[in-house]
Amino acid sequence: MKEFEYYNPVRIFFGRDQVSKISQMIPSGSKVILLYGGGSIKKNGVYDRIMEALTGYDVTEFGGIEPNPLYETSMKAVEIINSKGIGFILAAGGGSVIDAAKFIAAASLYEGSDPWDILSGSVPVKAAIPLGAILTLPATGTEMNKNSVISRKSTTEKLAFASPFVYPVFSILLPDAAGTLPPAQVANGVVDAFVHVIEQYLTYPANSPVQDRFAEAILLTLIEEGPKVYRNPSDYEAMSNLMWSATMALNGLLSCGVPGDWSVHTIGHELTALHGIDHARTLAIVLPGVWKKLRAEKSAKLLQYGERVWKITEGSEDQRIDATIESTVSFFESLGIKTRLSDYGVGSETIDLIAGRFEKRRWLSLGDRGLVTPELTRQILEVQK
Repeated sequence: MKEFEYYNPVRIFFGRDQVSKISQMIPSGSKVILLYGGGSIKKNGVYDRIMEALTGYDVTEFGGIEPNPLYETSMKAVEIINSKGIGFILAAGGGSVIDAAKFIAAASLYEGSDPWDILSGSVPVKAAIPLGAILTLPATGTEMNKNSVISRKSTTEKLAFASPFVYPVFSILLPDAAGTLPPAQVANGVVDAFVHVIEQYLTYPANSPVQDRFAEAILLTLIEEGPKVYRNPSDYEAMSNLMWSATMALNGLLSCGVPGDWSVHTIGHELTALHGIDHARTLAIVLPGVWKKLRAEKSAKLLQYGERVWKITEGSEDQRIDATIESTVSFFESLGIKTRLSDYGVGSETIDLIAGRFEKRRWLSLGDRGLVTPELTRQILEVQK
């Protein structure tokens, strides 16, 4: 096991009737901006519960945050915050709204000339406005971590940053509100959480049995509960298990003492930036390609994953690895998630563009062992055509 430091300050309120806790967590008299997306919180009743809990606060609303939150939209919120002297951000919705809130919180206090530098220039965040989250869609785990991913429409880029300054002060997780989601969004959440676990688990052996079994427990739960919620999003118990799995998948616990990969996410972000493909669906495309091209380097963990999660114990090592990859692909496909570039109308020109971008950015050694070069990225995508 590798050396590590673990810190997570986010207070979690989980389940029904938790929205009222807002007033305990936001200082009285605060000026609050409420961020949300397309308005689903007004349809599922969450908005009314929030506004009741915010009685007595000075509240400004800002809606319209996109499923892949845009820098351009976020900067409009920054202008409002700075002009009104707002001191607390409350994000209600899915991971995109919360990611936007984190960037907005940091950008509002950024002292440089262009807040995009937080994402593109690796400029460390030195301060951020405090924020809270109300989660209505299980997927990204952003409600309990310090990460954020933002897209920029003008440059067709999608980049990430992380800072301890943007941990939410609190997050309220509402499985009942998630019960109104369409099945496609539920499927995205299952696959997103699944690949988050994989990126921290399926690397190379690090003599970390606790972390491995934590990861395997979440994967097994997603395999068991995901289809239930996909068939019936209003199944409260199954949705609760999915929501907590997604939170646990990326709150930093699984990464303690083990290597991480994240090449699947890095490549997948480009597919979203260039073609608008849902984030989870890009992961489902790229992951099998990474395994196919790095099957030798990842063989030990692929075999362990196949045995412990999919119960694959028969056949040669090559046969078991093949069966493990196929089982994973079949699981994604059973949720209506296609796993080939051709399923989304993406061709060779996009593959060339992504490899070229990685060359230009000098992203020459991605992955847990630095083996994912721009050329290997090209091969990973080619095998998934």
